[in-house]
Amino acid sequence: MTPLRGLWAVILLTATAAFAAEIPRAERRSGYDFMSRETRAMQDDDTANPAMLWVLEGEALWRRQVGAVGRACADCHGDARTTMKGVAARHPAFDAARGRPVTLEQRINGCRVERQQAPPLAYESRELLALTAYVARQSRGLPIDVTIDARTQPFVDAGRATFYRRQGQLNLACSQCHDDNWGRQLAGNAIPQAHPTGYPIYRLEWQGVGSLERRLRGCLVGIRAEPYEFGAADLVDLELYLMSRAAGMKMDAPAIRP
Repeated sequence: MTPLRGLWAVILLTATAAFAAEIPRAERRSGYDFMSRETRAMQDDDTANPAMLWVLEGEALWRRQVGAVGRACADCHGDARTTMKGVAARHPAFDAARGRPVTLEQRINGCRVERQQAPPLAYESRELLALTAYVARQSRGLPIDVTIDARTQPFVDAGRATFYRRQGQLNLACSQCHDDNWGRQLAGNAIPQAHPTGYPIYRLEWQGVGSLERRLRGCLVGIRAEPYEFGAADLVDLELYLMSRAAGMKMDAPAIRP
């Protein structure tokens, strides 16, 4: 599709949007449900899922001693297959020291700086994605269960406001695609409902693994809005909101998407 045709597709999508409310819980579907049979088969087979290369690298990094204290993740947390089970399904999670929720990537970097006395890993770096994919793999098949309470509710509300706020030169909100027009075709792919069940994911378009923040920034660029910086509060709040509305849906990380 040419850029001009893609632009007209977005304009048509906006003009025909019904501006529906949030998707009823009974109708919520994972992005897996919108994929082709071939792509599903690739995700379902760990020997064919390219994201497992990052998982294997993350497993090695989990046991590697780093930092001034020469400590590995395993030295504190032991066998990730047991101790990390369900952790990704509960993030973003509130961090008392910061007074706000943090993503899984931020939690990993916090441990590196505070416990291992090592420099933080760069966002979207191979190492950070590998560690995140390895930890997230331990939650596969478990329901998303982020904590929504008096401490986190304001951040969920902020994320929800971002999801429904029009942004960019195209004056679009996330909800206009993912609530109002899910299941329709845009640029040759079905529009999903924006449930982050599989991150970090291997995206065929990227030919590599990326975080949810990378995907959100890509959407902002697509509507010609200024993308938030990696780790920005707006992105973390939006991620928390998306996880909260996917509560109960099963994790399938590391997933494959078009």
